[in-house]
Amino acid sequence: MQRVAESKKGGDGTDLTSMLINAKGARRRAEPVDLASFFILLVAAGNETTQRHRLGPALPHAEPTPTSGRSGRTTSSGSPPPRWRRSWASPVTYMRRTATQDTVVGGQQIKAGDKLCLFYLSANRDEDHFVDPYRFDVLRSPNNHVGFGGPGPHYCLGAHLARREITVMFRELFHRLPGIVATGAPQPLQASFIHGVKHLAASA
Repeated sequence: MQRVAESKKGGDGTDLTSMLINAKGARRRAEPVDLASFFILLVAAGNETTQRHRLGPALPHAEPTPTSGRSGRTTSSGSPPPRWRRSWASPVTYMRRTATQDTVVGGQQIKAGDKLCLFYLSANRDEDHFVDPYRFDVLRSPNNHVGFGGPGPHYCLGAHLARREITVMFRELFHRLPGIVATGAPQPLQASFIHGVKHLAASA
């Protein structure tokens, strides 16, 4: 992508890469390395977070009942019921931000320019906001989780697409393998940034 962007620089092409690398009126002109980084983000973000690391953490909680074999996994239309569409777990452990002004958070003085780490996993288990925060409960309401980041300009650009992808993944999984169950404890991914499952034994 960096080579492609370099080849478009200074040209008059109307393709997306040309328009991005030659954008006028921008506060800072994009460089090929910027587009290369953005390209990696677009390619990896949905795959690494939504697709690879959402199904694993949820599957152990989707045990079928002895009678139906589905545990209410799908509705008559074949789609997951609304409660399963809310079974998010934050795929990202943290993000770093820089404070733009002096403030106080939780009694801690923060100065403009301070580097901060926002730990989403901790926020999603905040005792001040959730009753019994460590219990898996897809019916929790209100459920002001930060699985897609907090509100504001840093909210996940692909949040709506991710919700749709998760719904489709559950629908297809439970339709094709209605009796699938986890047969062992999830083995977590050994990573500081991504929160996911490396291995999960299952049987249909």
